[in-house]
Amino acid sequence: MFEGIYTALATPFTPQGRIDFAALEILLEKQIASGIDGLVLLGTTAEAATLDEAEKDELLCAAMKQINKRVKVIIGTGTNCTRTMLQNTQAALKHNPDGVLIVTPYYNKPNPSGLIEHYRQAAQLGAPIVLYHIPGRTGLKLPPQVLADLLTKVPQIKAVKESDYDMAQVTDTAVKFSKKIDYLCGNDDLFPQYLAVNASGIISAAANVLAPAFVKMYSAWQKGNTQKTFELFSKAYPLIKACYTETNPTCVKYLLSLLGIGGETVRLPLGPVSDEHKAKIDEIFAKTDKSLLI
Repeated sequence: MFEGIYTALATPFTPQGRIDFAALEILLEKQIASGIDGLVLLGTTAEAATLDEAEKDELLCAAMKQINKRVKVIIGTGTNCTRTMLQNTQAALKHNPDGVLIVTPYYNKPNPSGLIEHYRQAAQLGAPIVLYHIPGRTGLKLPPQVLADLLTKVPQIKAVKESDYDMAQVTDTAVKFSKKIDYLCGNDDLFPQYLAVNASGIISAAANVLAPAFVKMYSAWQKGNTQKTFELFSKAYPLIKACYTETNPTCVKYLLSLLGIGGETVRLPLGPVSDEHKAKIDEIFAKTDKSLLI
């Protein structure tokens, strides 16, 4: 259901901090032209936590109209409050997405019974769910047995975006579940490793800048050319790492500004990238094969 390259889209802002719809239009067209399979709107990279409800709806109206079913769309609706998550999901479903991305609740550290009920209530709204597992941001590491219970009791969960860096657990989870659901890589810098454990694709923040690189990697992998996949990954790897020099999406937005797509403005509590880090990113960007960039 969810296979291939999905870009976790950034939200361009004007220098005054408003949504830059002109830049959004350019970014969307460049993404689709790159051959991606889908887009994730209102995820972490979109700075969704800093958008109010009216802004979210305005962004979704504009983006969905422009995308016009040319690629699949997943909308992020997760929060650490089940009631708010349900409200977000209901609002998202008005735009007819292909699925919703729901992060495991952060800060609260829900116990298994609460976590299952959180997703069960989301499932009752009818949309396919992509469960987002990112322990580094949420503080909640999902044991394989709890994931097994979730998939049994909430069959509306059709995919997992896995952003754990514990490759031992990732491997264990992939072996057990990747033939039952779509298992999506959430760590750009580990994409080949995830492909090797049967990942069906990736949801990538770096693809805002490097969509052609990820599309080419996945295409080579599908053709059985693992060496070509690694060659492409090796060329893109320095800039992939550069995207995370500071907290995502600060560096992604700086790189987009170098490409002439919107500015580097982020919303507090995120701040601008330091001049020292900009200089390092500039150096890597200058050396990157431009055919790998949007």
